[in-house]
Amino acid sequence: MSEGEPLTARVFGSVGAIDAGQWDALAGADNPFVSHDFLTALEDSGSVGPGTGWSPAPIGIEADDGSLLAVMPAYLKGHSQGEYVFDHAWADAWHRAGREYYPKLQIAAPFTPATGPRLLLSDERLAQPLLQAAETLCRNQGFSSAHATFIEPGQLPLFADAGWLLRSDIQFHWENRGYRDFDDFLAELASRKRKAVRKERAAAQDGVTIRSLTGADILPEHWDAFWIFYQSTGARKWGQPYLTRDAFTLFGQRMADRILLVMAFEGERPIAGALNFIGGEALYGRYWGATRDKPFLHFELCYYQAIDAAIRLGLKRVEAGAQGGHKLARGYEPVKTWSAHWIADPGFRAAVADFLERERDGIAQDQLYLGQHTPFRKG
Repeated sequence: MSEGEPLTARVFGSVGAIDAGQWDALAGADNPFVSHDFLTALEDSGSVGPGTGWSPAPIGIEADDGSLLAVMPAYLKGHSQGEYVFDHAWADAWHRAGREYYPKLQIAAPFTPATGPRLLLSDERLAQPLLQAAETLCRNQGFSSAHATFIEPGQLPLFADAGWLLRSDIQFHWENRGYRDFDDFLAELASRKRKAVRKERAAAQDGVTIRSLTGADILPEHWDAFWIFYQSTGARKWGQPYLTRDAFTLFGQRMADRILLVMAFEGERPIAGALNFIGGEALYGRYWGATRDKPFLHFELCYYQAIDAAIRLGLKRVEAGAQGGHKLARGYEPVKTWSAHWIADPGFRAAVADFLERERDGIAQDQLYLGQHTPFRKG
């Protein structure tokens, strides 16, 4: 970007309307969830778009020659589902005041509580005009607010400098401290915890075969089986699965080399599976499901196999998704995740800011408490 270069902010109708090469040049290769392949798979499969409450509205900044210099994955939201950063209380308060909270602008990878860049920039100087474009869209359309969720920590100052309110929460991530193998990791745990993990793994693996599949090894019948697992889990957790069946086919077609599908078989019959995405530095656990209840199989497929894979692939961490204090005993440690929020109404903004200040103290105390209860050897 040269000094004084004419720039134009633009709202696109979809990620698919933007050239894949230009998008990915800004997104980089490290995070699969901001890739053109992932986001267009959601659009093309009908997982976002008409009838879902997620209307794609990526906001970009173009040079005078039409080249894309910056962009954010953004959506007009008619509800607060599939975000994993809960603002239902804010919506209720705004509605009680006689105002409309929805639609709002959501800057995110849909249905994906994994950290990543939310401002895809060729130059950091474009962060402020890009965020200003989001604010202008909200003001012009009468939206209550804009929200950027699961922001990678390095981008937090960009949002703070723009005056957005920052909010933290806690997830459980596994950190690779240069382990040679799983036993090397286990050696860092207290003796009682180490024995418990080994016992869980033995019980989970008894009578089943576990296979880790990626790239061309993932066949249509594997996706058919995983769709059944995913539906079962989705029905229990949120009533209706967010992704359509076509989404998994498109993931397999467009980004199979960035997918690790771990499946458990009894004989040749698949009974459970866990879907992970492979990033430049992290393995991201996303979905799990099973057709048979087998003790500890969930922990084996989602957590222990993920640790095995991260060590094997030389990745720095495993992000195992939202919530789940049970991850703590299995070597996943509490880390802060971050979101940023722009509120149009000054009075409402002040109330939210006060709420976040009080909430922040509780989150810090929770992280301190949880950090004292990891399974690692003390001292």
